[in-house]
Order: sequence, then structure tokens, then C-alpha cells
Amino acid sequence: MDILTLGEIKNQKLTRASLEVLSEAKRLANGKKVINVLIGNNLKDFSALISSYGASEILLIEDPSLGEFNSQSYSEILVNIIKEKKPALFLLPANIHGKEIAALVSAKLEISLISDCTDLKIKDNLLEYIHPIYSGKVIAAYQSLTSFQAAALRPNIFPLIEENPNNQAQIIHLSFIPQDNLKIKLLEVLKPKEETLEISEARIIVSGGRGLKEAENFKLLEELAEVLGAAVGASRLAVDAGWRDHQYQVGQTGKVVSPDLYIACGISGAIQHLVGMSSSKCIIAINKDPEANIFKVANYGIVGDLFEVVPLLTEEFKKILTN
Repeated sequence: MDILTLGEIKNQKLTRASLEVLSEAKRLANGKKVINVLIGNNLKDFSALISSYGASEILLIEDPSLGEFNSQSYSEILVNIIKEKKPALFLLPANIHGKEIAALVSAKLEISLISDCTDLKIKDNLLEYIHPIYSGKVIAAYQSLTSFQAAALRPNIFPLIEENPNNQAQIIHLSFIPQDNLKIKLLEVLKPKEETLEISEARIIVSGGRGLKEAENFKLLEELAEVLGAAVGASRLAVDAGWRDHQYQVGQTGKVVSPDLYIACGISGAIQHLVGMSSSKCIIAINKDPEANIFKVANYGIVGDLFEVVPLLTEEFKKILTN
């Protein structure tokens, strides 16, 4: 089956989540085409990387008006491509933009959509989607009976295939006529003063909760994160208290993350938070309460005062990583 995938560019780089989607598409394609769509401006530098991850065709839609994400423009472009190419499956990352695009495209085409998938399998000649439900307490398996379907894949779950620089994808440039009937128009982009890692795609996350007591104490986590090359996350209570912006919230009402390493500092482990991070490959919990719920899901637990433990960890990691 031909598979259509969507590439995503952030800070002039192709996101790892896009490469994970490409890798999974290549595994499922079984000799059929993997078509990657890239929408934006000045895209030519990304073709070689996309090609090396198994794309058969690369569709480039370039225009200055597409330089910043616009869900209406992007979804209409994808709907037109899908109608023309008629793939069997549309895959894209299950991040903030990917989920929005997936919902719009599936609604416009009236197709099935499984979001936040953690695995894809072929069973009885049908594609089976694995998706956690009920706050992660149950793992559900779905099969779509329609001829075309869409799925958004959770970042940091699907492994990358080995790059093949000899693979040469066909590059096709598609024209785009800027729309004058947009219901949403981008007026301004306010970027943070300091560039930070996107927590949904970070390989390491240092996260803080109510145990930090006040916003200024997140500096402890920022120092540790800087040493580890990590992103800084927060629990809902920390966000509700105004200590951290909502974009950094991990949990059921925040972002679902699956890093290689998740360090939870002063987080009790409410079920809403566990939903957002329990699929992390390794979890380290730091909490002075030995009965804290977070220890039930942690691979390693440190019972102690985070104000003593975190600075010690920072210094030890400095010694190890700078030698």
C-alpha cells in the first residue's frame, strides 16, 4: 500500500518525529511507495535527508506564505494531494501541529483517524493500531475497515531505520496559490527569549512539581537540564500555580511524552500526570515522601529532599559528561 507522510520543520531542521513517521512508513510499505509531503518555504535542503529515510517521492510545496504553520492552508493542500495520489494510509506525528492537521484532514475526507498511536501491526491482512485509553490503564487495538485511513504516531516511540544515502527519491515541486479566503490569518509570531527544547520530542526531560515550592526554584532543574541537554517539563499543579507556562505541562491535560529518560522532581504522581509520562523508557523519581505514587512507575527512586539531591546530580553529571 502506498503511504503518505507529512514532514515537519522546526527551527530550520526536520524534526525527529517526522523521521520516525517516515521510518514506520518504510517498514509498513512492503515495496509500495512512501510519499513524503513537505510544506513551507526554502525546502530544498531537506530532500536528501528525507530520501535517505526511505521516501520514494518527495512533494515540495513552497511559498513565503507557508513559512509559518497555518492549519487551514496545510490541511487543504494535504486533502488535494490525498485525492490525487489516493494512498492507503496517511501518517504524521502526534504533536501539537500534527494532531490538528490529522483532525482537519480526516474530517474533510470523512475517514477514520487513530491518534497518539504507540504501535502499528499487520493482523489478518489489516493494519492494527495500538492506542492507550482510559488514562493509559488500558491498551486498545483498532482496525479500520475503510480503504483509506489516517494515524498520528506518538513521538519518541517508533525507532528510526538505518539511513540509506544511496536511496534517491523523486522530487516533485507542486504549485501553490496563496489563499485569500483564510479564516485564520497569522499576524505575529512571538518566540521565547531563549530557544527551548520541545518537550514532546525531547529525548531527556527533567520535570518539576509542587515540591519545588516556587517558580524561582525551577532554576535547579534548568541547570540540570542544561548539563544533560534536556527539556524542562512541569506538572499541572506547577503550571496552575503560574510557575511554568502551559506549553511545558506533562499530563492528561498537557502533553504526552515518551523520552528515553524522565526525571521527576517533587512530583507526587497523580494519575493525570502518569498518563503523560508513563511510556518513558526510564523514569527516575526524586521525592521526600517514600509513599509517593510516582515511585510505583519509576525505574529508580531517590527518597530525599530535591533541593539537596538535584544539585548533587547536576555536579556529578558535569564530572561524567565533561571528562
